[in-house]
Amino acid sequence: MSSLKGSRIQKMRLPVHTRKGPLEVPSPSEKDWSKDDKEDYVLKDPDQELDSLPQPYRMISKLVDLLFDRSWEVIEEREAAREAERSRTQPTIYPPLVESKLNNMPKCMAVSQDYVFIGEANGFSIYNVYNAKQIGAWEKLKVDVTSIWATDLGSEVLIASLDEMGIIRLFYYYKESLFLIKAINEVDDVSKQTICIKMTVSLGGDFAAFLLQGVGDVWLDVYKLPKESWLKEVEYPQLTANPKKKVRQLQLNAIDSTTPDNLETDVYACFKGDVKLSLPVYIMKIKPPKPITGTTFKSPLEVFAKIEDCCGLGSGQNHFIKDSQWEQQEAIFKGSYRKFLDGEWKEEPPSMATFHFLLPSSVISMPAEAKGPSGVACVLGIHWTGSHNFFFYSLHRTLKDKADPESVWPCAAPIAVSNLSCCGSYLVLACEDGVLTLWDLSKGFPLGVVALPKGCFCQSIHFLKYFLVHKGENMFPELPVKSKMKCVVLCTDTSLHLVEAEGTRGPTTRVLAERPVKHVNETIRAVAPVPALPGMVLIFSQDGCARLMDVAKSQVVCAFAPPRPCQLVVPWSPVFVVSLHHPCFLLRGDHPDEIEHKDNSRNIQNSIFCFSFETCPLLKNISGNCVLSQSDLTCHAAFRQTLPLEKRCERFLQERFQNLEKSAMKEQEHWTRLRRYSLLLQKREPR
Repeated sequence: MSSLKGSRIQKMRLPVHTRKGPLEVPSPSEKDWSKDDKEDYVLKDPDQELDSLPQPYRMISKLVDLLFDRSWEVIEEREAAREAERSRTQPTIYPPLVESKLNNMPKCMAVSQDYVFIGEANGFSIYNVYNAKQIGAWEKLKVDVTSIWATDLGSEVLIASLDEMGIIRLFYYYKESLFLIKAINEVDDVSKQTICIKMTVSLGGDFAAFLLQGVGDVWLDVYKLPKESWLKEVEYPQLTANPKKKVRQLQLNAIDSTTPDNLETDVYACFKGDVKLSLPVYIMKIKPPKPITGTTFKSPLEVFAKIEDCCGLGSGQNHFIKDSQWEQQEAIFKGSYRKFLDGEWKEEPPSMATFHFLLPSSVISMPAEAKGPSGVACVLGIHWTGSHNFFFYSLHRTLKDKADPESVWPCAAPIAVSNLSCCGSYLVLACEDGVLTLWDLSKGFPLGVVALPKGCFCQSIHFLKYFLVHKGENMFPELPVKSKMKCVVLCTDTSLHLVEAEGTRGPTTRVLAERPVKHVNETIRAVAPVPALPGMVLIFSQDGCARLMDVAKSQVVCAFAPPRPCQLVVPWSPVFVVSLHHPCFLLRGDHPDEIEHKDNSRNIQNSIFCFSFETCPLLKNISGNCVLSQSDLTCHAAFRQTLPLEKRCERFLQERFQNLEKSAMKEQEHWTRLRRYSLLLQKREPR
């Protein structure tokens, strides 16, 4: 009897290999019911059914199943991505119009008028935009030219070249003659050599500013350029050397065995080194703002008695705070954030500056004797790295005058990026918190403040020439536009946004391109507006293509790429230049041979590709008629305010009469609805 009980108890015991943890209760749905309809089905122990293999083979089986499931998921994702890639509409890719082969690798490019200036080893070369023929060159250096700028002065061109040693030189190009004006920061003592970091020339070429860096110090030198004297001096040259000695004409393109076949060799350029031009006039030196320190004044009365003027009060510049107050605030700060301040402090890099030459406007009140011509810059606007303030310095001063700002614009956050439109009428200040402030300098009032989406911070700002969408096409208005601007903002996450502002209306933002997640090769590396095409921008992607985007439709119209694949360095920094007056752009080709064998002694074929928008069939309609006539412009809703008052009233009355019929129909609909509702309420009322 006892043995029978023991056997029954043993049969009723739970399995030894029971699963630990809470039991999963199946959901009461039909899809989870067992599909085994066999009558002889016997519920087995789930552990015995799944774990029939002994250890460690059960664990190996589970790992293999898990690996198989994950591999299958990856295969499905890749197959879905390939299917989506096949279904994507790829833009039409156009090849370059001309390929110019060079012996040296081009470092930089600049375009002005009909000339292209290419920085190379030992100097720079000059080419024609139309036929890509070399006009001349200047090869007097032992180092490479890393940056080059070109400014249109009318019939002349002002050229500035920066070499690897940080020395910047000014050149004057007039009627295929090249003149060296001055090396701005070249000194005889190498230990006192300064480095030029950035430069800017004012609209019209009347002023120039150079950001220089010395031993632990950064400052800005501002010069006035005597362009009227240069024009007289090149037309009637005065030789500083022997008058009987003729100006020697240099053959700059010598024929040798390494010259490519398609490179012009019978071109002669004239470098007139014996002609000395007037030197730029040094105006002022601007240093970064000093850190705020305590004052020696004992009372506010003493402050107001000895202060010279109230310029800068309330803007964060002129502080009169005692040392004891600063020490008290510093002790409170360190006590509150001690755990964050215990780490090692990194040495801060030298402060950098961004500066713009501003035209006369109502933003800054200038003295009557300091006012100049309307088209000549009169103010230099500058902001330093990490600074909340935008400073304004008058250009109508001498070297003896103290370089103090005439006005200061404080911002809520440090200014990260700023840009001035080509016409000099609009200014955009982008702060580090992603907020943009849009200014209409000609009218003297802000167009508005707009914030980028969360997580987006400004990397660069590019102004677009104002355009209108008329009958589905982008067109430039024939009449001048006032208080209306459009700009494209490239963010640090490589997303692209369009910012628009008009008069007193609040600015708006629109996403043009999201950050690519699946297609990393389409990451945006650079953006450039196309002045010849309304509403078009060039987007240079990581894959080496330049895509032309219509910002009005947020669509890619077409793409441009070299004829053979390029091996790009990650991250790729494209070397390109877009012509302001011609519908074309130039792009340097980066080839595998150039990257793999650039340190070898043999010469390498480097290329610059010229792409023309006129040769693209998809752009013929855009480039053929891109100006909106005055008759169509007056009918456009955006420009009706330019009509006389009588015309505007007449159009307003006509629109009101046209809307009367629509209003009458809407009133009849509302009246019918009210009658039905009243009848329904009457039926529901108790009798």
